[in-house]
Amino acid sequence: MTWIPRGLRDGIVTSRYPRESDGYGPDFRGSIEVSGQSATKSELADVLLACPTGAISLRDDKATLDRGACILCGRCTQLLPAVFQFSPNFEISTRRRSALVVPVMQESDAAIAAVQIELAARVKSLRRSVHIRHVDAGSDGSDEWEIAALTNPVYDVQRLGIYFTASPRHADVLLVSGLGALGMIGPLQHTYEVMPHPKVVIAAGVDAISGGLLHSSYATIAGISSSVPVDVFVPGSPPSPFGLLHGILMAVNLLAPRRADAARTFTARSVDSPESSDS
Repeated sequence: MTWIPRGLRDGIVTSRYPRESDGYGPDFRGSIEVSGQSATKSELADVLLACPTGAISLRDDKATLDRGACILCGRCTQLLPAVFQFSPNFEISTRRRSALVVPVMQESDAAIAAVQIELAARVKSLRRSVHIRHVDAGSDGSDEWEIAALTNPVYDVQRLGIYFTASPRHADVLLVSGLGALGMIGPLQHTYEVMPHPKVVIAAGVDAISGGLLHSSYATIAGISSSVPVDVFVPGSPPSPFGLLHGILMAVNLLAPRRADAARTFTARSVDSPESSDS
């Protein structure tokens, strides 16, 4: 019965995100930001060689970082801290694979709006009852720990009307972790096919997005995008529970845009009004 005095002592521990801002603190390594500062060719060459997944490349003699391939090892921040810095920002899920490359290239408002409107129309009927089917397509287990944390008292996704289900026939969202092992392609596609419409697919973690460290392995397809159509990409290795929650809320259209380039940066709005404001 020790949980009774502990509960009285600690009070409510459940996060109020997305109603209120929440996070892990300023020292949390949620993502890597790329500044516009210049660097010498030799410095950039050293960083390119040090990146274990090839996430760093050059665009017009300036460094870019693919968050969909970055495993947050931090080598770039050590070799070139003027350009690469860790950030506590976990709200980095995107609806387009290309938007994971930072600094993000400017895209037309029409292209951004088209993605927003299509997804909003597809999930409009889901309202506030969302069921998730999670499939491990070849993970190392770290992603699963973070996904499981969503149901604990701190994150408690059920307070938002989000539930995990064992049956794909009852699921609205397909949450996929793992790098796309060849043996899981058939089961993954079958799971997607038997899900009712409307349905949304989330690639959870760098492995599911690009294959991570094993992107060139003979035993994988380097991410799941070639097997099932992905609607939301949640980077991270592994993605944090808050990062996963941000991606899920984006997938079911419970997030509102902060500014015109809304497909890249979002802020939470009250889950009491799940209608889309993307227009």
